[in-house]
Amino acid sequence: MSKTTVMAIIVGLVVLFGGSVWLASTMANSAQVEMSEGAVAVVEEKSYDWGEIKIDGGIVEKVFLVKNEGDEVLKLFNVETSCVCTTAQMAKGEQTSPVFGMHDKSQYVLEVDPGETVDVLVKFDPMFHGPNGVGPISRTVTIETNDVSSPKLSWMLTAMVVR
Repeated sequence: MSKTTVMAIIVGLVVLFGGSVWLASTMANSAQVEMSEGAVAVVEEKSYDWGEIKIDGGIVEKVFLVKNEGDEVLKLFNVETSCVCTTAQMAKGEQTSPVFGMHDKSQYVLEVDPGETVDVLVKFDPMFHGPNGVGPISRTVTIETNDVSSPKLSWMLTAMVVR
């Protein structure tokens, strides 16, 4: 075997091993929840436009509601945002989840009883990308559920960041 072939095999094995370790760590940090026919996640508002916001005007917020209209417990988990400038946090009564961002994976699961509503608080920091971070923005927040008909909830947030 030539040196080139041996090196190609070694590099391939390193990449394969590294990818396997990464995938395993990602799966281990994400919540795994069994799906339910009786959990029904209902979201009325799926997008929001903050309009024009000043880059130095501070963090802006929006609250979305998720209601369980089913007859079994709704489970919300694996909250993720599309950019590190945006965070999301769930709240039910006095119970609040950790704050989640773009790269956050967690075992956290919020259980929502039938008839209960959860607030999803989204925050966007227009200054996060620095003084040149002006222009249109589009950010997404996603939350996985155990609802077989809505396994992933998604919200789109937009704005025009100005000086």
